[in-house]
Amino acid sequence: MGLSRRAALKGVLATAVGAATGAGIYGVGYERHHLGITEADLPVSGLPPSLDGLRIGFLTDIHHSRMVPADDVAQAVALTLSMTTDLIVLGGDYVTWGERGYVGPVAELLKPLHAPNGVFAILGNHDDDRDMPAALARNGFTVLKDQTTRLSVRGETINLIGIRFWTRKASEIVRLVRRSSEAAILLAHDPRRLTEAAALDIPAVLSGHTHGGQVVIPGIGAIARRNFPVVAGLGSRDNSSIFVSRGVGTVYVPVRINCPPEVAVVTLRRRSQI
Repeated sequence: MGLSRRAALKGVLATAVGAATGAGIYGVGYERHHLGITEADLPVSGLPPSLDGLRIGFLTDIHHSRMVPADDVAQAVALTLSMTTDLIVLGGDYVTWGERGYVGPVAELLKPLHAPNGVFAILGNHDDDRDMPAALARNGFTVLKDQTTRLSVRGETINLIGIRFWTRKASEIVRLVRRSSEAAILLAHDPRRLTEAAALDIPAVLSGHTHGGQVVIPGIGAIARRNFPVVAGLGSRDNSSIFVSRGVGTVYVPVRINCPPEVAVVTLRRRSQI
């Protein structure tokens, strides 16, 4: 006897619900803890030949909280230290909603991070403007709050321009841009700052904030992609290139689906070589 239309629809619905439930259980219990290393080559216009191959460790969106345990943060640190890097960047959102009980602990968990040319941090939208930067500074990190630091690496100068999440306008960023003949990287938690970087001819941007969408639906993708020029990985606008990390932790709901957490190693490459 053939299935009735109603029975067939019930079967399809049950299958869909079962698949969604299974994906949710997997995303909560496994994928959000399945931290890996992503390596990416970032093309940089005007990069001096001696800086080609410079490796930057990049951790962002840690969100240490009840949803993101200390073990996950410690694993992110260990994975970063397992890779050869020239410097390390911390991209913001160390806790969620500025929860003070996790501010000191997350800074302590990050403390082992080190690199030959230093570790530099910026702030995200979940970080307060006082306690979090103070905790990071106490643990040896250079916190850039709308500041530029000038590094001498391999006989060349590279400027790290670190802005807060709330610094958004080109007019607010332009005062941080130094000599255009020097290499520069904009450290901006929000990838929407690619617009300002392109307007100011800043050749490279490192960002997070999107969590890669956190939940990526097959055939549809990440809903967050509608709001951002790049939701994860590499992108560009005009003369500016960007790398957006999926980050370490989760926010709002403790789940990742088709979007595993990551620490990244970004290798700078002269644009002509990509």
